[in-house]
Amino acid sequence: MARIIVVGAGMGGLAAASRLAALGHRVTVLEAAGGHGGQVGAYRRDGFGFDTGPGLLTLPAVYRDLALKTGREPLEQLVGLRPIDPESRHLFPDGTELLLPNASRGGVGQALDAAFGAGTGARWGELVNRGRTVWEATRRPLLEEPRPAVDPADPYPVPPRRGLSRLLPRGRYTLGDVARELGGGPGPAALLGEYALRHGLDPLAAPASATVLPYMEQSFGVWYVDGGLRALADAVFERCVERGAEFRFDTPVRALERDGERVVGVRTDEGVLAADAVLSAVPGLGAAAPAPAPGRFTVLLALDGARRAGTAHRTVVHAADGAAEVRAVFAERTLPARPTVQVLRPDDPALVPGPDAEAAVLTVTVPAGLALTDAEQDAYAEELLAHLAASGLDLRPRLRWRETRFTATVPPPSLAGGHLARANGPGPAGLYLIGAHAHPGGGLARVGMSASITAGLLGPA
Repeated sequence: MARIIVVGAGMGGLAAASRLAALGHRVTVLEAAGGHGGQVGAYRRDGFGFDTGPGLLTLPAVYRDLALKTGREPLEQLVGLRPIDPESRHLFPDGTELLLPNASRGGVGQALDAAFGAGTGARWGELVNRGRTVWEATRRPLLEEPRPAVDPADPYPVPPRRGLSRLLPRGRYTLGDVARELGGGPGPAALLGEYALRHGLDPLAAPASATVLPYMEQSFGVWYVDGGLRALADAVFERCVERGAEFRFDTPVRALERDGERVVGVRTDEGVLAADAVLSAVPGLGAAAPAPAPGRFTVLLALDGARRAGTAHRTVVHAADGAAEVRAVFAERTLPARPTVQVLRPDDPALVPGPDAEAAVLTVTVPAGLALTDAEQDAYAEELLAHLAASGLDLRPRLRWRETRFTATVPPPSLAGGHLARANGPGPAGLYLIGAHAHPGGGLARVGMSASITAGLLGPA
């Protein structure tokens, strides 16, 4: 039995602690905050409940595997889990509306043809098939195994060039290049770009392998956890406790304790805690802090009146000017005007005080490093609500109250041909990296995979 310290009680730390405790190790989790969950947080006020981090789950197989490996029971016995349908509703600046079914490639093609014209669905289907090629080539080396020693080349099957373009040198093929394969219309290109933007990636400069993101969602579906994703964090925390993991909250780790080149514990305000291995989910602890990634601006809305029947769980209001939005977020580092906004409106009685109320969450990708005052946040929230109203989704007449949140960084997923997150380890002997800043990158599914990879590196007690 090894003594293992996990630094950070976010989803990556919880997933790793539960797996290692189930393998027989003595696990202690140290968390600077007063509770678990990290960015998978929740806020409650006046009977309303909101996810303050991610609100939907993709690749639930990651947490199904965790439930089975740590307790031999299906995930559905720990939390209520259901696919959302439709997967999303999209409102474009020219007035076009698109309703995408969940996990139905054929249905997506039909919806695209209806919204953008015959042939659009077939072109999108070809793109998603190329995303499948990326998935099959990168699933094991970039999601299920330790980070490879050599960064893999982008496996996206680039279409052959025709005419005089064949004589020109070909540079890196990007998601912006992929968008042009869709026929040049602004709607399909905006749809593709939203997948990248939501994950903190530049929709024009991200590698073509980012097509794996729409492939995964449209093939494996998008899911909602009853009570919000915080319920998943609570379930994994309870599994850690059941397996004997110890938690110490309000306990920041100040530094790693070393014996020569080997990490042998951590330093806290209470002294040194010895360990045979340290797992760090805290950026900058044990490795250089990663480059800043885009952040998220979130608005929590308490609404009067019942949620109307047929309301989509997820609506995306696309930017009035997508190119200007990309410049603002990734070049100018300013708040984008009339940006792409994700609106989550769950059909969940646990999140409202009664049948005559609705809870909604707006989310926008914003630049890294912004420091917004309360007044600036409130003014931007007002701008977003006006933008939604101009797009046909006016929630202002029903507004009871609102609150804003700003998440400083959103680590993007690792992608072949692009930036890869740091290897899980060990770097110096005895230190392993987990969570969103480690391989295979950000997102609930990937931090769960990071925990699985690291548990495999350590092995059973």
